[in-house]
Amino acid sequence: MKFINASNKQGNLTSRDCEDIIRIMGLKSFESEYKILIMWMPEALGNEGNKLLKLIEEPPPNTLFIFVARSEELIIPTILSRVQLVKVPPLEREEIKNALIKRVNATEQQAIEISGIAGGNYFEALQLFNHVEENHIGQLKVWLNSILKTGNLSQVKVIDELAKMGRERQKQFLRYFIHLIEHAIRMRALGMEAVADSGNAELNDFAAKFNKFATIEQQEAITNELDKSIYYIERNANAKILFHALTIRLYHIFTHKVVILVN
Repeated sequence: MKFINASNKQGNLTSRDCEDIIRIMGLKSFESEYKILIMWMPEALGNEGNKLLKLIEEPPPNTLFIFVARSEELIIPTILSRVQLVKVPPLEREEIKNALIKRVNATEQQAIEISGIAGGNYFEALQLFNHVEENHIGQLKVWLNSILKTGNLSQVKVIDELAKMGRERQKQFLRYFIHLIEHAIRMRALGMEAVADSGNAELNDFAAKFNKFATIEQQEAITNELDKSIYYIERNANAKILFHALTIRLYHIFTHKVVILVN
């Protein structure tokens, strides 16, 4: 999506793509006994994917379908019910760190920080590395200051800037916020010296300050809101409305110690 300058859109497999799959998989195998279709991210199939149901349920002889997904919850149920799930466990943080250093020449510090955010997902780690130059902590400071100190006009400006970011960058920004909260909680529970990332003084300092003005209950509530916002971004929510709503919710969590529940 970044390559075709469409990073602000969600990728999708179209009705025409599905028709091409049906046509190609209907051809006879020439060089091999088996025909195999590997589909990367079947989450990109919307209702158009229903065109493939008959083919998936009753494939031609010696025909295999392998769907490689990041999130089974986002696959349409009609397809999910016709496949056998094989769950691959997340990679260890150390494995991702070493892969980033060896394969994409990340620095030790970049690899440590990205592997902590990626949640065991190497694909996500590569996406984060592509945007490693971005100052997420700086953006977070401005956003939180607008919520807690500088007021509505500042909030509108920050929200406009966040809304202009592509969807992948928005999700990465929110995931970084979650990573920071998790780091702050570990720091609260185990002490700074036990969990502080060596060489990342800015992250450690921010996490320590965050613990001073947010209780662990507030941090849990904020994490839940961030998780939901990532989900809504993946479902093509309007970015400006989403960040406005999220800003209001965070304000109430910080100032009134309550979470607004909206149907």
